[in-house]
Order: sequence, then structure tokens, then C-alpha cells
Amino acid sequence: MQTDILIVGGGLSGLALADHLAQQGTDFLLVEAQERLGGRIMTKDIAGGRFDLGPAWFWPGQPRMAALSRRFNIPVFEQFSTGDLMYQDQTGAVQRGRGYASMQGSYRLDGGMGALIDGLANSLDENKILTNARLDTVAHGSDGITATVIQDGSATTIKARQIILAVPPRVVADNVTFEPALDAAQLQSLKNVPTWMAGQAKIVAVYDEPHWRNAGLSGDAMSHCGPMFEIHDASPMNGGPYALFGFVGVPADAREVHRDEVMKLAQEQLVALFGPEMGNPRDLILQDWATVPEIARAQDQRPVSRHPSYGLPHELRPLAQQGLYFGSTETAHSYGGFLEGALETAEGLSKTLPLVASMSA
Repeated sequence: MQTDILIVGGGLSGLALADHLAQQGTDFLLVEAQERLGGRIMTKDIAGGRFDLGPAWFWPGQPRMAALSRRFNIPVFEQFSTGDLMYQDQTGAVQRGRGYASMQGSYRLDGGMGALIDGLANSLDENKILTNARLDTVAHGSDGITATVIQDGSATTIKARQIILAVPPRVVADNVTFEPALDAAQLQSLKNVPTWMAGQAKIVAVYDEPHWRNAGLSGDAMSHCGPMFEIHDASPMNGGPYALFGFVGVPADAREVHRDEVMKLAQEQLVALFGPEMGNPRDLILQDWATVPEIARAQDQRPVSRHPSYGLPHELRPLAQQGLYFGSTETAHSYGGFLEGALETAEGLSKTLPLVASMSA
């Protein structure tokens, strides 16, 4: 198998880059280790509603997200924030009207962020995308790059002129063998890049009625008791079913072992914060990103406490001379870690790669 540009990773960045290259008429092949596309974007259908189990927001001043939404005719709406916020102290005592809606003014998409993935995937030639295909080895030679991909237990060799690793740097460090090997500084720089959101878990509770809205509440809550430490309205743009989601504060190793207890406590917490009607959700879902090996590694088990300073580490930049590029949101200069950062990286690479390929032809 042969291609000019091999894209590794079918999340937002990889798909957006493939879309740019397709529009330019540049030859590419995209491989994704999971059986689905989207990476950290995952939108679940429940009773006619679509709910984000990964990132759910973008913000004013992020032009690429806005432009992509317009291109695919996906309606944009503001995060619901009308009503009082709830607060829960360390003892579990609940107060109403303390604090403010922290995500007020942020944007969401009708149909969830998965609508972007659907739009991009549907615009691409399906023969240019391989799923269940994990990159195993990258070997450099005088005639280009040879990548070995494991798909359904079998090894496939792909010859490419350039390869873009649109996956978290720590996943690259742990999962990919390079020939010749990366030097110690390059390998360590990959491991030092925190994977945004990889240590997080979200609980989504779905209801037929918006009980919190009916009570004059925004759905926002802050808690020092847990298991969810921050809660927001996750309902669709129009109609139901309705939902709240919360970020889980229980450490990754504990929530994996005590999953059932975490879910039971989360349901009790929703009742304590928003009333007895919350005790019977239509569905209660836990998406634990720390358990997804294609996204989270051991170093990601503890979520970062603040937004890291992202961008491509200088130790990795010389690898472009060998045709090896990095394309996850963590390598974006301006919007690293955000969905906008994934699109920023894809846009930048789409301007660089065909030019480099033509110069080396």
C-alpha cells in the first residue's frame, strides 16, 4: 500500500487535515486505531437526543469552529445558563443561588460535536480511511517512510512520503516504535505533553423533563462533596430528552474499581442538588476517558489542574526534515487543547505538507 501523506488518527484534527488535503487534490490515507472516528469527540444518541460524552463547548473568538459549523449547516446555540446555581459544601449541605454559571456565553452544537465528525467523515472518500488500524512502527529509509499498521491482527505495510501523527504525543511515545529510534530528548518531550481531557470522566444523566429548569435552576452546580465536582445542563438545542452532565472528581484508579458505587453516589448527588424528581433518570452514563488506551496513558490518570502551555516542543521540530509531523490539538500554538486547536493544527499542516512534497518530488 502506498500514499503521499499518511494521517494517523481519526479525531477532529486528523479528519480536518484529510478534508483540507482532499480539497487540494493531495493523495492521503488516514488510519484510526479505534473502530470509530472522532477521537475525544463522542456523541451518544438517546431517545432522539444527542449528548456529548467528550468536549461539548467552543467559544466566541474561535473562528475555525464557527466556520466549520456553518459549512455543515449545524445550528449553534449558547450554553443554557438561565436560573440559579447550586452549591454543595464538604458536608453535603446544599445552598441555592451561590456563584455564577461558569460556562455562560460558550457555544454548543445542535446534534453535539459528533455532527462535525459526521460532516467531515461524510465528505471524504471512505476508501481513504481505515479503522481498527493501529500504527505500530515507523521506519525511515532513502525512499521515504515505511509504516507498519496492525489491522484486525494482521500487519499492513504502508509507504508514504510524509506521516502526520494526529494523536496525543504520549500515545505516540508508548505505542509507536521508530527506526531509527528517537533520541532520549525527543522521547521525553513526547511524554511531557499532557493529553488534554484524557484523565477526565463525565457522567450524563438523561430525563424526559427538565426538572431543574422547571424549578428555576440553570443546571449548574459546584460541589466539594462529589462524586461530581462541576455540573452543567447538557440538553439539546430544542426539546427533549433533557440532561445534566458532571465532571467526576474521583481519582481514575478508584472510579474504575468502584464504578457502580460512583454511579449510585452520583444519582444521590443529583437528588440532593436538584430535587427528588432526579432520582429516576431515563439513562445514566459514565464515560471514563482515562480507560481508553488510544487516548490516555498512565501519565494522564491525574487530570491537569490548569490549562497547559501547548505547542510543538522544539525537540520534535527537526523530525519534519524526515517527513514526520505532529498534528494533535496539543501541538497547536494558539488554541492548544481546544477543538479550535485541532482545526488550527490541521489548517497549518495543510498549507505546509503539499509544498514540502512538491519540493521533494
